[in-house]
This record gives sequence, C-alpha cells and structure tokens, in this order.
Amino acid sequence: MLSAIVVAAGRSKRFKGKISKVLAQINNKPVIYYSLAVLNRHRDIGEIIVVASLKNIKAIKEIIRKYKINKVKKIILGGRERKDSVSLGLRSLSREAKDVLIHDGARPFIDNKIISLVIAAAKASGAAVAGVKVKPTIKRSDKGLWVKETLERENLWEIQTPQVFSKKIILKAYNNLRSAKATDDAMLVEKIGIKVKIAPGSYNNIKITTPEDLSVSGVIFKNSKFRR
Repeated sequence: MLSAIVVAAGRSKRFKGKISKVLAQINNKPVIYYSLAVLNRHRDIGEIIVVASLKNIKAIKEIIRKYKINKVKKIILGGRERKDSVSLGLRSLSREAKDVLIHDGARPFIDNKIISLVIAAAKASGAAVAGVKVKPTIKRSDKGLWVKETLERENLWEIQTPQVFSKKIILKAYNNLRSAKATDDAMLVEKIGIKVKIAPGSYNNIKITTPEDLSVSGVIFKNSKFRR
C-alpha cells in the first residue's frame, strides 16, 4: 500500500498573515484542500496522514470533514522543524504501508499526472522526486558576494513535492540521520547512498510561502484546469 504524508505544520513566518498559509483561500477554498482532494482521488493511495500544527489542526479537521477527504486516517501534531514533522508522520503509518509519498500542504497545484509519474519512478528506483528544469541563470558567490562561477543550467533542477520512497529507504534515512540538516526528504536519502530519480513536475506546482505566492496562485487557478 502507498501511504501519503501531507505536511502542514509550518509556522508560516514568511507568509506574514494571521492564519496558517495552508488555510489561506484560493477561489474560496483553503490551500490545503486542493492537494488533499487530488491525493484522495488517486487510485494508488491507500491512506493519508496529515501533520498539522496547534495553530491549524482544528481548522484542518473541519476541512477534511466538510470536503469528505475520506482517505485521511490520522491528523497528528507536527514538530519544531519540517524534518521533525515528517518523522512523526512516518511513525504514524499503517503497518501495511510499503511505499510513502510526502507532500507539502502548501503546494496546492499537484495533479494526477504528477503523482503517477513520481510513483512510477519510485517503483523502479526506490526513491523519486518531482522537479522542473531551472530557468534563470544561477551564479555561485563567495561570502563577499563576488561571483565565483556561473552554473550550467542543463543539469540543474528545482525540486518539488510530491516525493515518493520505499518505506524501508525513507525510514532508514530518518533513523540514521536524525541530526542531519536537510532541505527536503530526498536529501536525507541521498546521504545514505541511495540514488534519487527525478520525474517531471510542473511550473504551476508552486509552494505558497509569501503573500506574493498567494497572488500568483490565483492567476494559476484562473488560467488552468484547477477548477475543482
């Protein structure tokens, strides 16, 4: 069985709002609704674990009830950092889980195709992430802000979620590297020597981090198929 962990326990510091960013509205529905609805409908997903914060857990429970997101089996409180929240989600998985999909609740614009492509890549490799090629020119600087080099874009990717792993691999990564710093789950998997496959994501698959991102999300919604 494939289990999904949706991480929604962030403190939303950069969002600068009175509410959690996953509760902000896009077309009169909360941000987290959109990804939960797609995951709930995907045929390969057997259960969903939502990791919430004290600030938003009551509202998330109401969203799940209101929109009948029936694959949600547990809603738990997260930890101080994202890695802590994912770790708590992993501890809450059903025994039947064989593979794990991890997704940020602040990314509302995933679709069935993205999910299926990442799942397929993970079945073949044991670990896969959604990603898109980097468009801007990227330069690496020194501490004095002098350009040291311009990176070749051909092999640069912006990594997104969902990310899918075999349960054994992701548990090993989290158990072996509890104190390691990582910006995403795949980074921990890489640190234990496992190769991670990139599957095609989408430039629409943005993460809501700032108020400006919420404005952009409104444009994406109006100009795309996300009218659900």
